[in-house]
Amino acid sequence: QVQLVESGGGLVLPGGSLRLSCAASGSIFRLYLMKWYRQAPGKQRELVATISVGDSTIYADSVKGRFTISRDNTKDTVYLQMNSLKPEDTAVYYCNAWIGDMNYWGKGTLVTVSS
Repeated sequence: QVQLVESGGGLVLPGGSLRLSCAASGSIFRLYLMKWYRQAPGKQRELVATISVGDSTIYADSVKGRFTISRDNTKDTVYLQMNSLKPEDTAVYYCNAWIGDMNYWGKGTLVTVSS
């Protein structure tokens, strides 16, 4: 069983920055495919960013150039650095892990971008 715990959400002004963290349990974190999703009020959950075992990254078009996903295998943690935040980035952000055919979710952290 893998547990994922997100942190770092909060209220930020438009144009501001936040860094989300997701701490994972388990001794084989380096083998996890890690993703960040988000779900805005009244909308479907959408994939924001992916980082592979080999550190390859993929981003949604809506966040390219503004968000950066990274991982620290020594700390079993994945990060999402979010810059130039917009009101439309307001959502609950979820960490997601894949290992083999097993899929795990965190409980989410709320990001609110508002003046």
